[in-house]
Amino acid sequence: MGIVKEERIGNQRLILGDSLAILPPLGAFDAMVTDPPYGIGDIMVGSGHFAGLCKRMGGDDGWDKEPPPRWVFENEYPTIAWGGNYLGLPPSRGWLAWVKSRVAPTFATIELAWTNMDFNAKHWIGPAGCPQDEKAGHPTQKPLALMVWCLGFVPNAKSVVDPFAGSGTTAVACQRVGKHCTAIERDPDYFAAMCKRVDEAARQPDLLIPETRQAPTQTGFDL
Repeated sequence: MGIVKEERIGNQRLILGDSLAILPPLGAFDAMVTDPPYGIGDIMVGSGHFAGLCKRMGGDDGWDKEPPPRWVFENEYPTIAWGGNYLGLPPSRGWLAWVKSRVAPTFATIELAWTNMDFNAKHWIGPAGCPQDEKAGHPTQKPLALMVWCLGFVPNAKSVVDPFAGSGTTAVACQRVGKHCTAIERDPDYFAAMCKRVDEAARQPDLLIPETRQAPTQTGFDL
């Protein structure tokens, strides 16, 4: 499945389709920041809290049945992939950790992001999940502040790609900090949620961030 639908909202390019087919022709970006499926859907469905999320967590559509192939993350440009400890990626020194506050004893107190960058491991302390006013219906949605923090590790990146965009938190973060994101999501419901969130972010620009008008051209892609 290639590109099914595409929207340009604010500084962001939002694509409905399968990133494994869409991503290679897009060429190089300045950075990848993403929260892919970890391939642990069956385990999570088996736990009581997620039992009602069977469709999204390893149900009929196969979501999160297995992690994406390694080639998606083995880029020459800076890459941040949450759940990287499940993805079989090369050793890295530059791990990122989300340290969660007020977590139930049966839940993980941290989540890890793999990077291909060379720096001492860093951590961000935040809520156990995304704040109530940010929730868009995705079971693994990350807090917006967390993804803004991630973008701080790629300060020179003007073009960012998120091939597993979900409800669009990376794209919203890019809109907030003045970067251009190409966000790809294959689920129509999550794609619709992403478009709504990015549109809301574009209508409420941060006055401290200068708006940019022209998105950078991606290598190997004919706009």
